[in-house]
Amino acid sequence: MDPWQDAMDHAVAVARRAGTLVRDAVQKDMKVMLKSSSVDLVTQTDQKVENLIIQSVTEKFPTHCFIGEESVAAGEACLLTDQPTWIVDPVDGTTNFVHGYPFVAVSIGFTVNKQLEFGVVYSCLEDKMYTGRKGRGSFCNGLSLQVSSQKDITQSMVATEFGSNRDPEVVDKIFCSMRRILCLPVHGMRGAGSAALNMCHVAAGSVEVYYETGIHCWDVAAAGVIVTEAGGLLMDVDGGPFDLMSRRVVAVNCQIIGDRVVKQIECFSPQRDDEGPQHKT
Repeated sequence: MDPWQDAMDHAVAVARRAGTLVRDAVQKDMKVMLKSSSVDLVTQTDQKVENLIIQSVTEKFPTHCFIGEESVAAGEACLLTDQPTWIVDPVDGTTNFVHGYPFVAVSIGFTVNKQLEFGVVYSCLEDKMYTGRKGRGSFCNGLSLQVSSQKDITQSMVATEFGSNRDPEVVDKIFCSMRRILCLPVHGMRGAGSAALNMCHVAAGSVEVYYETGIHCWDVAAAGVIVTEAGGLLMDVDGGPFDLMSRRVVAVNCQIIGDRVVKQIECFSPQRDDEGPQHKT
């Protein structure tokens, strides 16, 4: 018997409830607060959704641990242990949400012994439920997902984001990487404004690779399972193994394209999630 199926079923159910809250909030005035900068936003909806998820899960699984974006922003430690842990981004794509841009997701990842077991990413405004379960495959609204079979970087689509760090040196590195990748050349570069949905697009075969530095564990935990269970790979931006706490990720359909892309990335290392309080990108 699968010991975590009940937890995954609960994650899907609570993600749908959270998605309803997000959709309702889009129709109303939103109180927006600044986090670390004028481009680092948080709304009351972020906080309400995270509280909803944590309360619901705690009632059903009282011994489980949490890493939540808003909880960490409020000062709680971001420490991943061997205990069953829910890693929650209540509104991935808050800036999209504030502007009514349609890529907004509730992201719920689940780890045991520090290993990703399942992920649920609900694209609220599209009503798309992405799920991935270790060893069981990935799905969108019940239909199986499979990464692209493309192995030629020049025939590929690449996704990335700018993040919220406006330090000129960091911005220069971001643009340098984009210029190098664009000139390989590739078919094009895109960004949904949500790390979780960019990764789900890799899983669905819409883009071949997504990379970013400056994301957080709650941005990528759930979608990481969805990518790998759809046949994709997770890497560090330097080509090494993926580290959930490093704030660096490459999600790609195959090793060949991953190797080509990481050679073009100008690497830098933000403070790790497990080394101090962080805010969203």
